[in-house]
Amino acid sequence: MTQSPVSPLPPPKERRRLREAASLTQAQVAARVGVSRETVRDWENGRTTPRGRRREAYAHLLVSLAEQTAEMTAVSTAEITAEITAEITAKKSPEETEPQEAMGGRDMTVGQGARERAETAVRTAVPAAVPVADPAPPPEARPERPLSPAQAFDALYAFCAPALVRQTYLLTGRRELARESVERAFELAWQRWPEVACDPDPAGWVRATAYDFALSPWHRFRPRYRHPEPPPSDASDRALLNVLLELTPPQRRALLLYDGVGLDLPETAAETEATTPATANRLLNARAAVAARLPDLSDPTELHHRLVELASTERLRAAKPAVVRDGSERRARFWTRAAIAFTVALIGTTALTLRTAPTQYEPPVPPGETVLGVPPRVAPGPLSEKDQKLRAKLRAKMQHGPERLAPQPQ
Repeated sequence: MTQSPVSPLPPPKERRRLREAASLTQAQVAARVGVSRETVRDWENGRTTPRGRRREAYAHLLVSLAEQTAEMTAVSTAEITAEITAEITAKKSPEETEPQEAMGGRDMTVGQGARERAETAVRTAVPAAVPVADPAPPPEARPERPLSPAQAFDALYAFCAPALVRQTYLLTGRRELARESVERAFELAWQRWPEVACDPDPAGWVRATAYDFALSPWHRFRPRYRHPEPPPSDASDRALLNVLLELTPPQRRALLLYDGVGLDLPETAAETEATTPATANRLLNARAAVAARLPDLSDPTELHHRLVELASTERLRAAKPAVVRDGSERRARFWTRAAIAFTVALIGTTALTLRTAPTQYEPPVPPGETVLGVPPRVAPGPLSEKDQKLRAKLRAKMQHGPERLAPQPQ
């Protein structure tokens, strides 16, 4: 009995690109294949791979999307070329065509940029399964230099830090703590930048680190965070913030990630390091608590809008990325020097102990023994009750005779 050959599938990134090129959502693809939206998302992320009939249906769908995208790309490329030709023709007169082309004027630059734009559209839209002849690159083209670690860190910071400060403010209700949490999270990210840069979701890594630092229970012992900060000026914003702060930290975090940030339930559970049922239970309890105090926010959509408005009302600004990188490096140098100093002190203490420790055994003083019938001397100790009575009796009686005996000469 022979088995049917397994249908080949493109890489996960290519699957997602084909779906987006066809302007389809994950729910639409799931309806065509006959699976759930979460299953399609796992296929595109590379977590799981379809099998059996689902694999056949998914493979046929991707092939049809590739063919459709190739046809649309050919048509769009022709339209772009015609549009560029008309634009160049309208901007140039017959007398000016030859001098400008010879001098490499602005119109030639526009035509070359448009031509590169059309070639880029062909490259990105046609799937990898369809071979495309690479056009000859222009002589002045140079490969783009990759971003340095500092530039990549600055781009991530500029993209995530402003929104993350507002989210952390909703999580803690403290402006200074929100800024400090985000800065500490990015400082730790800069110290572990190779790990963060290779992470599939660097923004999620930084967000989880900032949330963990902001929800640390040790902040209550810090003098600067013992007193509450001024609440928002608007009464509705103040009421919503009070309701959020009355929730438990796990419920507040789950509500903020799901209804504020917009993560789905499995992603929220993964970021909070909890099971999906536990995360769903926390979310339902948090929504019930908010709806009990604020009935207008019983709708999740309205709750999402109110959370966004509350975070936007506070003008919270993050520090510059260069300042954060410098602070991270200073903190790393400080702890490195502290570790070196502690190691040196430990080595010195050990050496001093080895130097002053005795090198031979010194037995303790043995107890006294009777020698030739002479008992050992007994050290003075507390008197017994009989001895105390005798001492009192002797002291009470008058002594007769001279106080001092002295020898008399004969």
